[in-house]
Amino acid sequence: MYRDPEAASPGAPTRDVLLVSAIITVSLSVTVVLCGLCHWCQRKLGKRYKNSLETVGTPDSGRGRSEKKAIKLPAGGKAVSTAPVPGQTPHDESDRRTEPRSSVSDLVNSLTSEMLMISPGSEEDEAHEGCSRENLGRIQFSVGYNFQESTLTVKIMKAQELPAKDFSGTSDPFVKIYLLPDKKHKLETKVKRKNLNPHWNETFLFEGFPYEKVVQRVLYLQVLDYDRFSRNDPIGEVSIPLNKVDLTQMQTFWKDLKPCSDGSGSRGELLLSLCYNPSANSIIVNIIKARNLKAMDIGGTSDPYVKVWLMYKDKRVEKKKTVTMKRNLNPIFNESFAFDIPTEKLRETTIVITVMDKDRLSRNDVIGKIYLSWKSGPGEVKHWKDMIARPRQPVAQWHQLKA
Repeated sequence: MYRDPEAASPGAPTRDVLLVSAIITVSLSVTVVLCGLCHWCQRKLGKRYKNSLETVGTPDSGRGRSEKKAIKLPAGGKAVSTAPVPGQTPHDESDRRTEPRSSVSDLVNSLTSEMLMISPGSEEDEAHEGCSRENLGRIQFSVGYNFQESTLTVKIMKAQELPAKDFSGTSDPFVKIYLLPDKKHKLETKVKRKNLNPHWNETFLFEGFPYEKVVQRVLYLQVLDYDRFSRNDPIGEVSIPLNKVDLTQMQTFWKDLKPCSDGSGSRGELLLSLCYNPSANSIIVNIIKARNLKAMDIGGTSDPYVKVWLMYKDKRVEKKKTVTMKRNLNPIFNESFAFDIPTEKLRETTIVITVMDKDRLSRNDVIGKIYLSWKSGPGEVKHWKDMIARPRQPVAQWHQLKA
């Protein structure tokens, strides 16, 4: 029997109500599916981005043959001779391909994005940078003792994440090996050119060394940056008392490098600002002030001034300097210098800040240096990145002076 919809029971839903309910149900289903797709896409994109980050800065895969260098030590523990055994060393390569950019804006965007990817440390790490020491990288080595031959064996394997010490944003690292307290006799690895993740794989033998004397020594490793024309720059050090090591078999260690104990960590700090103007193709460097500078004179003070070098592809382009502040370890300079830097040259540009002690009767002394570029140390990279991200605005930051 046909029943009139209008005559339906009061509790039954009408046709219009059913139609609206169906439309709402379909809309909600589509929304849920789209949200699920969005989350899936985000996970996929996030995974791809993570993978791209993981490929940045990985050490080269080349490995060399183990090399042996020996020091023969009589019962007195003094070195008599060294005899390096030749071996094949890994070939160091660095991939620095750059792609042409269609416009200045594209280049600026590219620089910003690359710095976000390559600069070490997360935003959280950068926020706590002021309360933690600078990362100097780490080193892998092995040590063991042969009781039959009375020989201590030290193998230097590799290092990772070393800081850049050169104008080019890299370093030429090598390792010195000591058995403290004897610092007169030392052994050295080969120099690895332009490599922040070097592989040495070199073995060193301390021969004729009685075990009872070995356990009284401290193995001291110092990583340095080789410089052909000046003093080698210290990168970091590791020391390990041999009486705390099980020398009956070769033990392998990963150790974080610590600042070298040569006073380089107490050279003082410098406050400076950078202001980048992309339309004018210029960077303004403002040397603001310094604090707690190292005393270089006999009277316990210094006569500081600041040199600012503009470097392009390891070549000195232009130099500026401040006035000299007499007998002042906390000088205030407030001097600004403008440098013309085309946007397309920012990749290969480094600004070197050197705090000097003026001396009338002899050569001026270097108190400390700062290297500013997009591929320097973590603090310097952060300052450079902030300058690019905030054009036409002075960006100030304190920097620790380095040897």
